[in-house]
Amino acid sequence: MRVFIDADACPVVSIVENISKKYNIPVTLLCDTNHVLTSEYSEVIVVGAGADAVDYKLISICHRGDIVVSQDYGVAAMALGKGAFAIHQSGKWYTNDNIDQMLMERHLNKKARRSSHKNHIKGPKKRTEEDDERFTQSFEKMIKMAQEAEM
Repeated sequence: MRVFIDADACPVVSIVENISKKYNIPVTLLCDTNHVLTSEYSEVIVVGAGADAVDYKLISICHRGDIVVSQDYGVAAMALGKGAFAIHQSGKWYTNDNIDQMLMERHLNKKARRSSHKNHIKGPKKRTEEDDERFTQSFEKMIKMAQEAEM
């Protein structure tokens, strides 16, 4: 089992690394040339800055039983299709039971934005300690479940 992080602007990298280190699980950070990262623990893969380049690279190297951390529903859907586990930076798990609805909502929201000619979207709310704690608990629970599934 490995953990792959869609690391461009991901606020939970250090949390994932700390928990993964505790369980001795290797982590790979994927970023594009606009967001070059360094890490003392994780392998870092830098890909070209093309649209979705990080997403496609991540999906090409993840396997059944791996854990993918991404805020991108499309990446999560492809990871689930490969038999990997997927989690959002909020701590919400992507599952085969909820991914179709999430993709549909994303599609409808994008369609609504296009038709209203409002392209300005408010950014995400400022991340809180409670957000980090929620993610920590959820991620650790996912690791334990993934380890049980390996047995």
